[in-house]
Amino acid sequence: MHRLLSLFLVACMPLTASAQVTATGEYLARMDSDRDGRVGLAEYQAWMSYAFDGMDRNRDGVLSADELPGGRGKPITREAHLAQLADRFKRQDVDRDGFLGEKELAAPPR
Repeated sequence: MHRLLSLFLVACMPLTASAQVTATGEYLARMDSDRDGRVGLAEYQAWMSYAFDGMDRNRDGVLSADELPGGRGKPITREAHLAQLADRFKRQDVDRDGFLGEKELAAPPR
């Protein structure tokens, strides 16, 4: 499942052109929708869901096989996608304060 998600995100890279950033501070600023200097789970999930949203052509909340890279694979629901993002967020939140700061965003995924 993680391999499929990785392929899924790589396939969506062209969709990110307007969201590309060059420095961690800029990345934080774009993800931080309430401008409090840190990124909460909801902000993280909203930002990181661009690929899912771009691939869900029929907007039914499920990536069916024909919407996945290569046109095959198990369907992925939006709920499952958000759960995967929540797990990744939790692993990145090293200080366990429920938010990601610039340093945590810059760290390699755990």
